[in-house]
Amino acid sequence: MNMEEAYKTILEGIGEDPQREGLLKTPKRAADAMRFMNQGYSQSLHDIVNGAIFHEDADDIVVVRNVEFFSMCEHHLLPFFGFAHVAYIPNGKIIGISKIARIVDMFARRLQVQERLTQQVAQALQECLEPRGVACVIEAKHLCMMARGVEKQASNVSTSHVTGVFRESQMTRKEFYDLIDNSRNYA
Repeated sequence: MNMEEAYKTILEGIGEDPQREGLLKTPKRAADAMRFMNQGYSQSLHDIVNGAIFHEDADDIVVVRNVEFFSMCEHHLLPFFGFAHVAYIPNGKIIGISKIARIVDMFARRLQVQERLTQQVAQALQECLEPRGVACVIEAKHLCMMARGVEKQASNVSTSHVTGVFRESQMTRKEFYDLIDNSRNYA
């Protein structure tokens, strides 16, 4: 069964008539949307980075804050969305900053849980750059919690993953958290 047929079956399953005028093209539109929201499966870290790694002597924290993303909860196939804050401390190499946002999108556009998404983003940067450390914090709202189940619209989920000096040095980790906390004053 192809995806369009599956969506037609879903419409029938909830008691709708897929032949109703407003729903005639819904199975195709829903299948196209699902493919778009999960396009990360067809992307690779190598292709995303595309050689945008440069040798530099920089050795202070590089932070990209408020990277908007959306993803699909693998448990309910409902969206979750929010912001990723990603930092690294170079060890002779830097990456084009737009690549960090693209890495977030690549992993977000797969069926996910937020905890794994946070780790994947950090581990990808660790793999590409071999920096002194990487830190990633993701803050998100989950429709699976907002629109069903406990129905808590104001809830947020925060996850973090740190490597290298961010894990080893409480002071470095605090500097990162202070930097992303300050970002809320400018967003």
